[in-house]
Formats: sequence, structure tokens, C-alpha cells
Amino acid sequence: MTSAESGQSQPCLVTVVGIGAEGWPSLTQDARDTLTAATTIAGSPRQLGLLPDLPARCIPLPSPLLEHLDELVRDHPGLCMLASGDPMLHGVGATLTRRLGPAAVRIIPAVSSVALACARLGWPQHEVAVVSLVSQQPEATLAAMQPGARLIVLCRDRHTPAQVARTLTDRGWGASELTVLERLGGPDERVSPPQSAAELTADVLADLCVLAVMARPGPDTPASGRVPGLPDTAYETDGQLTRREIRALALAALRPGPGALLWDVGAGSGSIGIEWMRADPFARAVAIEARPDRAERAARNAAALGVPGLRVITGTAPEALAGLPGPDAVFIGGGLTADGVLPACWQRLQSGGRLVAHAVTIESEVLLHRWQGEHGGELVKLAVSYREPLGSFTTWRPALPVTQWQVTRP
Repeated sequence: MTSAESGQSQPCLVTVVGIGAEGWPSLTQDARDTLTAATTIAGSPRQLGLLPDLPARCIPLPSPLLEHLDELVRDHPGLCMLASGDPMLHGVGATLTRRLGPAAVRIIPAVSSVALACARLGWPQHEVAVVSLVSQQPEATLAAMQPGARLIVLCRDRHTPAQVARTLTDRGWGASELTVLERLGGPDERVSPPQSAAELTADVLADLCVLAVMARPGPDTPASGRVPGLPDTAYETDGQLTRREIRALALAALRPGPGALLWDVGAGSGSIGIEWMRADPFARAVAIEARPDRAERAARNAAALGVPGLRVITGTAPEALAGLPGPDAVFIGGGLTADGVLPACWQRLQSGGRLVAHAVTIESEVLLHRWQGEHGGELVKLAVSYREPLGSFTTWRPALPVTQWQVTRP
């Protein structure tokens, strides 16, 4: 039970003050008063250098920050922490409120770099996708790339714009228009002239920068989007791939959502976990695959399709499931008849979670019929045919029919 549920008030453990590149002059009076009254202020050397002489003890943030964050708060009661711009926009404020609860954290935001970038470019902020590469690989931009999309990319450092430009060019988005915006809001702010991703020069940039992307595909760039059902040709595969039409139906039954965790058991080429994560920027997935070569292929597909955060585990279920956090959804596409797989997935599935299993053999279909009789849900027979040549004529070639069981755990 939290303190809010018990009716007890919880003291504020840490205050996070957002600060822009202009420093002290840009802060509100509330932020200035808070910093003046603080006993300990933690921030990066750059942020601490923006402050005037204050009574507080100023300490640098530990590195890596996330590993030492709990210790930092514990050892400095009433800590005041500096953050860039809006601490709740891909910042430490969001991390602290998740760990400590909203009542224990006070946030005093400044204008975010996203808001400043949109103001400089004349882009309506609600029409812009934000991608943070502070702790992600450049490939994470690919999931948001659609013709005409506008992105603001939060950069890790001065090297990020060139890394993104190479990634986009390699994946057919070299015609996209890129603008680098440095030290936004500061006296030495700089906005570079737009360049195509293929032509972006590796000029010396400031570490404090963001990248604006106007997505423009090349003539041969395959159309993509967040709606499940990417073409089969989008995947590197050895044939162990849930076909496009069946995949789209499976994901519709699984229902991806913000923060939801999927187990993709028997992942093969990784398509279900990949498109689960593409469907929502905050969805999470773990792909479990017994064969090392297929696990490596799934990881490559995930990076190429914009979700390098897919966690790929090489191992055999159910043993490989031990220690994983409980899932909100489970897809079983391979190894269904292996001893203990279905019971283990069902037992670990969260209440209200969805399980979707596919069977192509009589033995696995019999298993699904038995489980459907015990636990309910819906059995669906999926049959798809594909146009193929037959001599000098054309015919329909049926693929193996798939029996799908979809069920919600009470």
C-alpha cells in the first residue's frame, strides 16, 4: 500500500529543476528560489556552470546515472537535481516519479528542447514524433519514418546527427531533410541549413543538440508504418516467418499497447515481437528462440526495422522463461507441443492478458482444442492462398492452414 492509499502524506524526497541553455536568466522565480534554498544541488558540470554562486553544495551527477540514482537520492535528503529543459520529457523526472511515486518528487520544468525546436522550425508540436536516442541506438528512428512524417530526435551527443543520417540513408531515406539545432535557447544557439540525410556533413557540433527530420523516402523505399502487416520481404528469414496476413491477425488479437510486455515464444525471424513494438513506441517485447542463428537473425531484423530494443533470448521454453517479468500478452508460434510450454506461459500471463497460439500440425491443433475446452477463448481456422504460375496459366496455391487460439486470462 502506498502512502497515498493509507491517507498519510509523503515528504518530497527530491526536487528536479529544468534548466535551459541560457541558464539562470531563463529560470522562473520559483526555480530560482528553490535553488537558492537548496542544501545540495546535483547536475552535470555544464548545468552546474550555469548557476551563480549559491549557498548549496554542488555535486556532479554520478555516472552511469541510472545505476546510482537511488543511492544519490537516499544519501542527500531534500536533494535538488538539475535537468535539461523539461525533466518529464524523456528525462530524469520521469524516471524518479516511476521509482519514488509522484508525491515524492517535485518538478519545476523549463521549456523543452522539443518546444524550442518546433518554434524555430514552425512545426506544430502535436504533429511531431519525438524519438530519444539518449539511451537508444540510431536505428530507433526507423520505426517512426513514414512519408511526410516530422521527427524531433533527442541526441546523445554531437555524433548522433551523422549516425542518424547514415542509418536513414542505408535504409532508403537518404532524401529526408535534416536540420541540426544546437544549444537551443542559449546565447550561442545555432540552427543549421537543412540538408538531405545522404549529404549531411560531419561538421563540428555541440553535444547539446537535437535533430529535426522531415521524412522523405527514395523511389524504392518500401512503404512502412506502425500498423501491423509489414511485407514478408521486409524481413531477413530462412523461412521461419509468420506470413504477413496471419501476422496481422495475430497482432490484432494480441492488442499492443503502451508499456505492455509481450513474450514471443518460438520467435523465428522475430516478426511478431518486432511489429508489436512498432505498433506502439512504448510497447516492450522479449523474443525467445532456441536456435542461435535464428536468434541473431531476429535481432538484426529488429534493428533494421526500428526496434533495436527488442530483447532476444537464445534458449528453449519453458526453461528460458524463468526469471522474465510476467507478460501482458503471449504469442506461441513455435514449440507449442514441447513439454510444459503452454502451461508455463498460461501460468505467468497477467490477469486480463491475452494469449495467442498458432498450430499447423494435427498434434498441436489437438492440444489447442483441449486447452480451449478448459479455458475458453476462440478457435479460428485461417487459410490463405497465393497467386502462382501453373505452367502457362495462373492458379491459387494454398498455404498451410493455421489454427489460431486466442484467449484472455481471467
